[in-house]
Amino acid sequence: MLHIGCHLSSARGYAHMGNEALKLGADTFQFFTRNPRGGKAKAVDPQDGAALRALMGEHGFAPLLAHAPYTLNACAAEPRVRDFARTAMRQDLDTLETFLPGNLYNFHPGSHVGQGMDAGIALVVDLLRQMLRPEQRTRVLLETMSGKGSEVGGRFEEIARILRDVNMPDCTGVCLDTCHVYSAGYDIVNDLDGVLTRFDAVIGLNNLYAVHLNDSLTPFDSHKDRHARIGEGSLGLDAIVRIINHPRLKHLPFCLETPNELPGYAAEIRLLRDAWRG
Repeated sequence: MLHIGCHLSSARGYAHMGNEALKLGADTFQFFTRNPRGGKAKAVDPQDGAALRALMGEHGFAPLLAHAPYTLNACAAEPRVRDFARTAMRQDLDTLETFLPGNLYNFHPGSHVGQGMDAGIALVVDLLRQMLRPEQRTRVLLETMSGKGSEVGGRFEEIARILRDVNMPDCTGVCLDTCHVYSAGYDIVNDLDGVLTRFDAVIGLNNLYAVHLNDSLTPFDSHKDRHARIGEGSLGLDAIVRIINHPRLKHLPFCLETPNELPGYAAEIRLLRDAWRG
């Protein structure tokens, strides 16, 4: 089965997102743990969490992706920004452990803002060492980035260093974003097998737990983060279909982050389910 979903608004609660996903033909989804540009998280109704867990079990959902806010920068130069990263991640992980255990928490490694890549990586490692607990059931995923500016995570080697230095494989993993890796210079259109072989050699495909499925508004190796609807960007529909059908990827949950409203997501999900070869 193709496990596919999209990004949904959490404004009306967990169970509402689950029912919305079903209406779209999805069996997973992603949501922000709090306002993506803000700081405060809403309180969770325990009954709402229980309702979503029951719905997921009844309909065979793949793991969900809870996305950290964009304002979470683990390797910022300013201590107050790093303090927010620690506070937000601790709150998010505690909430997931309590209400939605066994799912995935995705975050952008951040931007070192002039401190240098080594310093940035060390700060991300420090945050994760503080946050992760061996007994937790939530797996924390580092997202592959497009490599713009001072971003950490635009190269596979950077992700691999973080995972190696944190050294908690039962609690960590990677989310591969198709737009980001293509923009970062990994040619998943013309050499998908080669990119996956490189990923496996550097990071390990056993560490890959989810895929953000996006086309790209900008060309290959542009180092820009501009998502496009499926088939309307520089990757193209054929490349996306090869990705969802690749034997080393097809078991993973795929999450659309394309610039769509709900009807557009429903259309993309139908398109990709029809293109899945099982």
